[in-house]
Amino acid sequence: MKTVLRLLVPLALLAGCGPLSMYYREGESVSRMQAETTECQVQALKDAPVANQVRQSPPTYWPGRTYCDGRGRCYRTGGWWEPGRVYTVDVNQGLRNTVEAQCMAKKGYRPISLPPCKQSVKSGVPPTRTTVLPPLGAASCFVKFDDGSFQIITPGLPG
Repeated sequence: MKTVLRLLVPLALLAGCGPLSMYYREGESVSRMQAETTECQVQALKDAPVANQVRQSPPTYWPGRTYCDGRGRCYRTGGWWEPGRVYTVDVNQGLRNTVEAQCMAKKGYRPISLPPCKQSVKSGVPPTRTTVLPPLGAASCFVKFDDGSFQIITPGLPG
């Protein structure tokens, strides 16, 4: 059990280390951006509804093995088929993502992805939740808070 916990704790910590992907329009409030993102997601779901298809990967044949006893006698075990994996694919997911992105673009937003801030950047700035989307630079990064909110930091720029 201890071994499992030693493996899971680092994985849980790494799960929060990915980029922050969102729609961005400088000077817009975060709450408005979130509301407009939800509106566009709902519209995209109406225009390109979930269309799940059940699929199966091809089966795999595992041939038998040959064993020899060293006295010239060999034995062969039988082979077997392993069925393909059954999985579900939403064939409209790509279209839905495109419709959502087009809707947000019409509202003046563009998609961005920010990396997490390094500890040295985080420690140099007081923790403050971002409420208005600030100007971005090449070094912009983010800090995520436990409640799901975030802070966008651009080193060299105020605030």
